Amino acid sequence: MAKTGAQASPVVVFSMFMLFIVLFFSFVVSDNGREVDILLSFKSSIYDPSGSLSNWDSSATFCQWHGVTCNNNLSHVDKLDLSAKNLTGKLVSSSIFHLPFIQTLNISNNQFYGEIPEDIFSSSSSSLRFLNLSNNNFTGQIPSGSIPGLEVLDLSNNMLSGKIPPEIGSFYSLKFLDLGGNVLVGEIPVSITNITSLQFLTLASNQLVGPIPHGLSKMKSLEWIYVGYNNLSGQIPEEIGMLTSLNHLDLVYNNLTGEIPSSLGNLSDLQYLFLYQNKLTGSIPDSIFGLKKLVSLDLSDNSLSGEISELVIHLQNLEILHLFGNIFTGKIPKALTSLPRLQVLQLWSNRLSGEIPESLGRNNNLTILDLSTNNLTGRIPDGLCSSSWLFKLILFSNSLEGAIPKNLSTCTSLQRVRLQNNRLSGELSSEFTKLPLVYFLDVSNNDLSGNIGDQEWDMPALEMLSLAGNRFSGRLPNSFGSQKIEDLDLSGNGFSGTIPRSFGSLTELMQFSLSGNKLIGEIPEELSSCKKLVSLDLSHNQLSGQIPSGFSEMPVLSQLDLSDNQLSGEVPPQLGKMESLIQVNVSHNHLHGSLPSTGAFLAINSSAVSGNDLCGGAETSGLPPCKKVKNLNWWFYVACSLVALVLLASAAFGFIFIRKRNNLELKRVENEDGIWELQFFDSNVSKSVTVDDITLSAKQVNGICRGKKSSANDFQFVVKEMNDVNSIPSSFWSEIKQLGKLQHPNLVNLIGTCRSEKNAYLVYEYIKGKLLSEILHELTWERRRKIAMGIAKALKFLHSYCSPSIIVGDMSPERVIVDGKDEPRLRLSLPGLLSTENKAFISSAYVAPETRESKDMSEKSDIYGFGLILIELLTGKSPADAEFGDQHQSMVEWARYCYSDCHLDMWVDPMIRPGHASDVNHNQIVETLNLALHCTAGDPTARPSATDVSKTLQSAFRITSCVSTLKLSSSV
Repeated sequence: MAKTGAQASPVVVFSMFMLFIVLFFSFVVSDNGREVDILLSFKSSIYDPSGSLSNWDSSATFCQWHGVTCNNNLSHVDKLDLSAKNLTGKLVSSSIFHLPFIQTLNISNNQFYGEIPEDIFSSSSSSLRFLNLSNNNFTGQIPSGSIPGLEVLDLSNNMLSGKIPPEIGSFYSLKFLDLGGNVLVGEIPVSITNITSLQFLTLASNQLVGPIPHGLSKMKSLEWIYVGYNNLSGQIPEEIGMLTSLNHLDLVYNNLTGEIPSSLGNLSDLQYLFLYQNKLTGSIPDSIFGLKKLVSLDLSDNSLSGEISELVIHLQNLEILHLFGNIFTGKIPKALTSLPRLQVLQLWSNRLSGEIPESLGRNNNLTILDLSTNNLTGRIPDGLCSSSWLFKLILFSNSLEGAIPKNLSTCTSLQRVRLQNNRLSGELSSEFTKLPLVYFLDVSNNDLSGNIGDQEWDMPALEMLSLAGNRFSGRLPNSFGSQKIEDLDLSGNGFSGTIPRSFGSLTELMQFSLSGNKLIGEIPEELSSCKKLVSLDLSHNQLSGQIPSGFSEMPVLSQLDLSDNQLSGEVPPQLGKMESLIQVNVSHNHLHGSLPSTGAFLAINSSAVSGNDLCGGAETSGLPPCKKVKNLNWWFYVACSLVALVLLASAAFGFIFIRKRNNLELKRVENEDGIWELQFFDSNVSKSVTVDDITLSAKQVNGICRGKKSSANDFQFVVKEMNDVNSIPSSFWSEIKQLGKLQHPNLVNLIGTCRSEKNAYLVYEYIKGKLLSEILHELTWERRRKIAMGIAKALKFLHSYCSPSIIVGDMSPERVIVDGKDEPRLRLSLPGLLSTENKAFISSAYVAPETRESKDMSEKSDIYGFGLILIELLTGKSPADAEFGDQHQSMVEWARYCYSDCHLDMWVDPMIRPGHASDVNHNQIVETLNLALHCTAGDPTARPSATDVSKTLQSAFRITSCVSTLKLSSSV
């Protein structure tokens, strides 16, 4: 019996083994089938326009499906990576979160929307270690619950709202937590300090309030803290100084008060300390200068005071130092000259005094130096450009004296130089006028002298040059070595001689001032070749001769000042027909004859025409009426006879001239629908378009009609019907007339009006193109740059060159038509809040916060809308997207967070992501977002002007290398 039992034992063992194998494979097959069902169910519930999940079918095993990774032993899904697949849809509770063996789940950078399933943290697989739902459009609150084993949780850059649930403290194993870029409110829950394993914490760009929890001291593993761009208040907790593993501390754009804790000096591993845009007071603790690993220190835009300590010499790894926008006093520490890695030094807008350290730059690696708006004295040091990398030098509004150092004259890396409003003297060296990369040079309001006309200018990149308010003399140079100049100001000097005719070749010139010199001779007719010229000031010279008739052919000239000269003859009547001309001053000359009573002369002030022998004009001119000639002598009849042939020969011309003038006047036309008042602002259109054309177009679906221009060609126009005609005040039509005079290559031109007692229409030129909102995602970076620059130029024209300034109102991509040449054409809002369109604007996602409250539009509200357009051009996201709801400010806050992080791949539109497109420059993108954030500042007074916006964009698009963490200074 014992023998029989011994023989049976192997059989039993083998049977049990086989049973285990069968059960095991049954279990595996069962689980595999469940995983396939979950994956296919997920696929069927979403939209996959790019076909990223095209192989999720029976043609391949599920472990070979796109984005799916299985473990090697059991063929279970342990990783699902579907990031950046252009997927969209809502997630359901029985979705991919229930894959039984999943460890890594990444669906970031897609278009998922709706709420995150409420059971995601209570019923998801316990094996889950990595969960990334960032950069989608999820809304609603963060679900309650926890996954104790989860190590990475990223919900950033969505539209999540509500409070951070207190259960967040139950994620005991978390090492990485990112909730930034949402719309979370309330205080930071104290329970978050229970996650003692956490290394990376981001809560930035939300709407969190209250204090920073003092219990952070328990989180000894923390290496990164981002809680900037919120509304946190109170003081910076001393306990943060106990987080000795901290590498990066970012508390920017909050309402933190009090002094900087000296305990921060204990953070021996800290490399990045950002506390800017708070309400911090007191001095910089000496302990901060003991952080020897510090690479970037930004304490700007606070109320810090005291002197900057010489202890800064201990920061030998420092590359960026931003202390601007405070009330620091004393001298610039000499210790700064001993920091070998220092690249960016910005101390502007303080109360610093004394001299700039003599050896600054000799032992540094300076690329940007901005010490403007202080009380500095002495000379500009000779070694600022010793690194040969300095490209931005901003020293304006101090009391600096002496000559511009020779070292700067040979600094070929310079691109932007602003030295205005000092006491600099001496001459510009011949080397200084040959710097090859300088595109912006302002040395105005100093005591510089010399004869610059005798030296050679070779500055091929030059776009802006201001020598105004100095003591330069002699003749003007024939050329500055650049055909790119847009802004040229030589006013307030002692230049003599004539205006060079060669200035007519400056085809990009937009602003030109020679006022306050000793120039003589005639105004060269060649200046009328500057077709982009918007402002021309030749006042306070000794110019003679007549006003060039060619000025009337300059399409965008809006400001013309010829006052205080010795000009003679009559005011060319054609000037009164210029649709672009808004301001003109011809006072104190020797002009005579009749003043035009149309166009810019229609409401001209008497001070702008006084001191001449003029007559006529509008009532506001204060001029006497022109006398009519009576008792004609017999010789007049003889003269008339002699010129009879001339009159006959010019009859055709006169007929055309009169018709052209009459075509621009208000006409009354009668048809079967009644009496219409018809007025055009373009004489070419008035000859071709009839009332019937306009009313017919209004009945068409798209409002586009084709009018005959001649037998050889035609043109199209667009008609907009006005609602509730009887409620429109008469003043509206006067304002519309002013809009009709505006001519700019980046505006949609209003070409006429047509109205009766029952109906009213506005007639616009037809632009063949598409709305920016329709094509934005298709655009390359080069095309986006061109569009941004064009809109900025239009704003600059409307805000700076129109008097009074013109407000766009609804600054959104829906207002921008991009034509076939990629030129943006901005369509202006109607005057007042009359139309349904303008009333709807107040609730637009692009409206500035102060406009939403007061209903008043301003130049600064236009700048806010432009800032949002810039963010949209950079990120591809829109505050008006349906998934975003009406939380347009969240996009701004999210953008601020992104800028602080400086991880481009997290926020830039994939179409223009560096590395994916050859025309993309990393620094241009960062600098442009920098500008966008200033345009969308909550305080309207902190937003730049349209002129500064245009100049800053030009600057950003020409920078080839800079540090990506730079912030825009007020000295741009």
